Amino acid sequence: MRKLKQSLGIFHPIVWVLLSGTILARGSAFMTLPFLAVYLSKTMDLHPIMIGITIGISPLTGTLGGFIGGHLSDRFGRKPVMLLALGATSLVYFGFFLAETPSAFILLNALNGLCTAFFEPTSQALISDVTEKKNRMKAFSLRYTAINIGASVGPLAGAYMAVVSAKSAFLITGLIYLAYSVVLLLMMKKYSVPGRDEGSNPMSLKGSLKIMAMDKGLRFLILGSILINLGYSQIESTLPQHLTKTMEEGVFVFSVLLSINAIMVVLLQMPLSAYSEKFKTMQVMMAGAILLSAGLLCFGFAKGWIIAIIAVLLVTVGEILIFPSSSMLVDQIAPEELRGTYFGASQFRKIGQFAGPIAGGFLLGEGGALLLFPVIAGITVCSLFFFSRGNKAVSKVEQPTNFSV
Repeated sequence: MRKLKQSLGIFHPIVWVLLSGTILARGSAFMTLPFLAVYLSKTMDLHPIMIGITIGISPLTGTLGGFIGGHLSDRFGRKPVMLLALGATSLVYFGFFLAETPSAFILLNALNGLCTAFFEPTSQALISDVTEKKNRMKAFSLRYTAINIGASVGPLAGAYMAVVSAKSAFLITGLIYLAYSVVLLLMMKKYSVPGRDEGSNPMSLKGSLKIMAMDKGLRFLILGSILINLGYSQIESTLPQHLTKTMEEGVFVFSVLLSINAIMVVLLQMPLSAYSEKFKTMQVMMAGAILLSAGLLCFGFAKGWIIAIIAVLLVTVGEILIFPSSSMLVDQIAPEELRGTYFGASQFRKIGQFAGPIAGGFLLGEGGALLLFPVIAGITVCSLFFFSRGNKAVSKVEQPTNFSV
C-alpha cells in the first residue's frame, strides 16, 4: 500500500486525471475515426483521393491550430484552452452523428483537427508544468501508454458498432468527450495547478516565432516528424482500404491489427522507454524511423495474416521509440516560458498527416499496394537525414532524464 501511494504521489493529481481521461476519450475516438475511411467508402462511394482529403483535412487544420493553441495557453493559461477544446470536440462528434454529406464530414473533421490541436500540446505542456524534470519521460511514456490502452479496446468496439450501427459510435464518442470536459473542470477547481495555469507570459506571437525560427533542433525535429507522420497516416487511411479489397472480412482484420498494435504498445512501452534512456533522444527516434519504414514496406506484400502481423509489430516498435521521445525532446529544447508554444509548434508535423492520406490515396488508386507502400516507406526513411542533423543541433542541451521503472 505504501509503495502504491508513493507511485501515485510521483505525479500531480491533474496528471492522473489527464491519463485516465485519455484512456476513455482516445478509446472512443479509436472506435470511430479509424473506420471513417471505410464508412465513407461504403456509404458514399467516394474516390480514394476524396476520402484522403476528408481524412487529411483534420491534421491540416491541426497544423496551424496547435501552434496557436499552445501560444494562447502560454499567455492565458492551460485551463481555458483545454476545457474549450474538449467541449468543442464533443460537439464535433455530435455533428458526425447528424452529418449526411461529404462536405459536412470534411468540415467536421477540419474542426476535429483544430480542437485536438488545441488540446494535445496544451495538455503536454501542463504535464511538464506540474511534473519534476526527472519524471517527465515517465509521464510522457504513461501518456502514450494510456492512448494505446484506449486504442486496444476502441477498434474492436468500432468493428462491432460498424455492424450494428456505425453512426451511433459518433454519438457515444461525443458523450464521452463531454463527460471528460466536465470531470476535468471539476478537478481543476479542486486542485490548484502551479506555475503556468494562470498564464502570464507577455511574449507576443511574433516574438515567439522569431525565437523558434532560430532553433535548429526544433526545425529538424519538425521536418523529420512530417515524414514520419506521412508514413504513419497510412495506417488509418489507405491500409483499411487495401485490406478490405484484398482480404475477406478486411474490416475485422484491420480491427485486430489495430488492437495488436495497441496491446503491444501497452506491454512494451515502459521497458523499451527505460532501455532507450541509454541513448540520445534523437538517436532513438532514428531507430524507430527505420523500423516504421520496414513495417510499411511489409504491408505492401500483406495478403494474409502472417505478413500483416509482422508488419504491424515492426510499426509498433517504431512508434514506441518515436512518439514519446518526440515529446521529451520538445520539453528538453523549449524555454520554460514558451513551453506551450513549442509543443504547439511541434504540431506542424501534422502536415505529414494531411499529405499522407492524399498521396497514399493517389498511389493506391494508380498502382495498388505494391506501389503505395514501397514509395511511402522510402519517403519515411528519409526522415533519418533530418533526425541526424537534429541530433547534432540538440546534443548541447540534452540531459539525462533519470527514467526508471
